[in-house]
Amino acid sequence: MTPALHRARTWSVERLRKGWALARRHPVRTALLPPALLLLYLLVLIPFTPSISDIRKAKSEVPSVVMSADGVVLAEFKRLNRQWVPLTRIAPSTIDALIATEDHRFYQHHGIDVRRTGAAVLNTLRGKRQGGSTLTQQLARNLYPEEIGRSVSLTRKAKEAITALKIEAVYSKDEILETYLNTVPFLYNAFGIEMAARTYFDKSADKLEVLESATLVGMLKGTSYYNPVLNPERARERRNIVLAQMAKHGKLTPARAKQLAARPLRLEFERQPEPVGIAPHVAQQVRKWLIAWADREDYDIHSDGLVVRTTIDTRLQKAANQAVARQVKQLQDVADRSLKKGEERQLLQAGFLAIDPRGGQVKAWVGSPDYAQEQFDHVNQARRQPGSTFKPFVYGAAFMQGMSPEDTFIDEPVAVRQRGGGVWSPRDSTPPTHEPMTLRDGLVQSRNSITAQLVQRVGPERVAELAYSLGVRESKLEAVASLALGTSPVTLREMVTAYGTLANSGRYLGDPQLIVTVEDRAGRTLVLFTKNEPVQAMPKPHALRLVDVMRGVIDEGTGTAIRTRYGIQADVAGKTGTTQDNTDGWFVLMHPEMVAGAWVGFNDNSATMGDSWGQGARSALPIVGDFFVQALRLRAIDARAEFEIPRPRPKPVEIPRRDPLGEMVNDLLTRFLRMVQ
Repeated sequence: MTPALHRARTWSVERLRKGWALARRHPVRTALLPPALLLLYLLVLIPFTPSISDIRKAKSEVPSVVMSADGVVLAEFKRLNRQWVPLTRIAPSTIDALIATEDHRFYQHHGIDVRRTGAAVLNTLRGKRQGGSTLTQQLARNLYPEEIGRSVSLTRKAKEAITALKIEAVYSKDEILETYLNTVPFLYNAFGIEMAARTYFDKSADKLEVLESATLVGMLKGTSYYNPVLNPERARERRNIVLAQMAKHGKLTPARAKQLAARPLRLEFERQPEPVGIAPHVAQQVRKWLIAWADREDYDIHSDGLVVRTTIDTRLQKAANQAVARQVKQLQDVADRSLKKGEERQLLQAGFLAIDPRGGQVKAWVGSPDYAQEQFDHVNQARRQPGSTFKPFVYGAAFMQGMSPEDTFIDEPVAVRQRGGGVWSPRDSTPPTHEPMTLRDGLVQSRNSITAQLVQRVGPERVAELAYSLGVRESKLEAVASLALGTSPVTLREMVTAYGTLANSGRYLGDPQLIVTVEDRAGRTLVLFTKNEPVQAMPKPHALRLVDVMRGVIDEGTGTAIRTRYGIQADVAGKTGTTQDNTDGWFVLMHPEMVAGAWVGFNDNSATMGDSWGQGARSALPIVGDFFVQALRLRAIDARAEFEIPRPRPKPVEIPRRDPLGEMVNDLLTRFLRMVQ
């Protein structure tokens, strides 16, 4: 309770005590006490009803919106699943039916119908309960259910009446009707007349016919009891009562009402899902942050009309959505075909994130293939083992200690004794060569044996420190030898952030930026997020050297499909990742102007993907490759941009010198052979 409300309650109780004391001292005046006490009782309740400012605010309630960088609405934060429509876009028959049935003296009273209230009190005293609430009183209950309550009591009715008087003082009659029709519930997550019209009759509110209007207004007496879907006969009877009321109050002729009442109940029922937009997980992330901020700053995200501008590029977001959906559908089909008899079908999941490494802005974010089926965010919430996508941090730590990409280790089996006992013996998919292999080739070919030896030389603590400096800052990294092969679970957001730091020449920019500004409904900036000052997380020469080695993954290693299948010739570097038994597939690709990463797997981390398609190069890489093709086609990134370290150029193909005489002889010989045939 606020201090002001506490003082008001204390003052009101004190006045009541004084009133009773006066009655005891002056019995002659007792006859005058009932009206005075009633008035005092109402005064006591006033502080416990919505204030005039709250009521004015409700009249101008505007949901907050989330905008993309290119000016597209990504989400609206509505209090309910409704679409507000002005009174002019509501069928007149709906308004006529409402007033005739619920409050036919609506335009004559000022919030309380004294005659109707008196009749309701008398009938209630006789044992026949009867409602006496006006439309304005019903609106008060709909707008402020917590403040007024739903209990059958004198206090609730008094609060309702006080609030109705306040509403009439602030709203015009048309505004009351408009607000009422836009806030009343109609079941099936439909709030307001527009969503009700779409749900039950598959049309907008301005297209409702008389029978349809009467059906919806009839539901207001008891939405469940008169539900036209489950209780069609009751709904039809109630509809006909509404038609009779319309005839009684001159909105229909008796003949027309009788004719309409004979018609059957016809519905075009379809639930109206809440629109999720093209970036639902972005909206989820923004909403979480905005609620916390609004609570601190005393704003309401459902009514204050805040505008949140984000870094999302809708062209790239759509490309990411399509890439994820396309690849997951193909892989799901493969997974379904490989199911053995009795095995339970599981839905394949994926996450995708793309950022601009130069400023850290998020350009596209896909938390799951289908938000309607899966709201869990596989970008920001899921922690999975990153597999070989973690290996670059091992090699980066080695370069920082003075080692060179040309240094060699013998490609041979490794056995590492662990601190807690036991031996760690990582294996590769192909037998060891027992030959020297450079660090460059060890990373390009993703050799576990080379990486395991390297982490012993570097130390897992140094690897964990570098990963943290680059951006893996929220997940706990176990500083053990197996960390080198990505055994500590992390989020996709952390991995893309770390790769973004590498692509930014080792400069860390903090968490990827999603929100640019928050504005009020008048366009005034309330919050402005500027670009973070970069921190040199890794010395630039070493970061560029690591990027150069990772170019080889794309040119000749596990990521060659980027060149051969997707035809991307831009300067890119990256790394694939696959965890044990193909549980997780990863791929992250770096470009000077874009870093994008994808993860693919099942929510149940004990479920595995097939050997033929579960590797990161086959499960996750196609998502990133597809996205990059679209990004280049849209010119969202410059195909000519290059990292600040020269990349090796392919050897020029020698074109043989022309031999005109030989060409002529060959031509004549070809013609002769054709003639002989």
